Amino acid sequence: MKTQIIGVLGLGIFGQTIATELSTFGQDVIALDNNPKTIDSLADQVTKAAVGDITDIDFLRSTGIESCDTVIIATGEHLESSALALLHCKKLGIKRIIAKAKSINYEEVLYGMGANLVITPERSTAKELASNILRYNISNVFHLEDDVALIELRIPHEWAGKSLHTLNLRKTYNVNVIGFRNDENGKLNTHFDPTKQLPNEGTILVVADNRTLEKFDYLGYLK
Repeated sequence: MKTQIIGVLGLGIFGQTIATELSTFGQDVIALDNNPKTIDSLADQVTKAAVGDITDIDFLRSTGIESCDTVIIATGEHLESSALALLHCKKLGIKRIIAKAKSINYEEVLYGMGANLVITPERSTAKELASNILRYNISNVFHLEDDVALIELRIPHEWAGKSLHTLNLRKTYNVNVIGFRNDENGKLNTHFDPTKQLPNEGTILVVADNRTLEKFDYLGYLK
């Protein structure tokens, strides 16, 4: 099982969404905000939640934020707060820092200070970002409604040489296979023999009516 430690600094709509999304997929999330009510509402859903000022390096250090693989600075309204939080995270040795910005000007400043990625999102982008951070074999997820999604993924090594009949993906992951591509940009082949062995390389396209397949991939179970 592959688990990351991810810090989320600032818990507005974006911060709360990404914190809960990452927690849904079994990641260790440290969620920080200066609003006690927000922290209370999220405390049971994340690994650690703490009330405090994310621009205070002593507070950040006290929460163990330096242990994070990735920190997401999810507050983007005030450049000074984001910049200070980013500066402190770099001082604490965090290697991957993602920051939210409300404008192109903010984006330029945060990149200039060393952010690895700057985004200008809200709720839907938060889910996409969580997926991008965690995915291994999955290349694309198109959420259709609720938990129904169209998922495209590289054929995992453990599936290669086995047939769809043997793998029984519908029972294991609750998915229906639509087709295959020989390569990433190849034509989708919807005519396939479920008893034929899967190749070592290629892409499989499925429809999933829950998030089981995503979770298995994000936790590193699909090798």
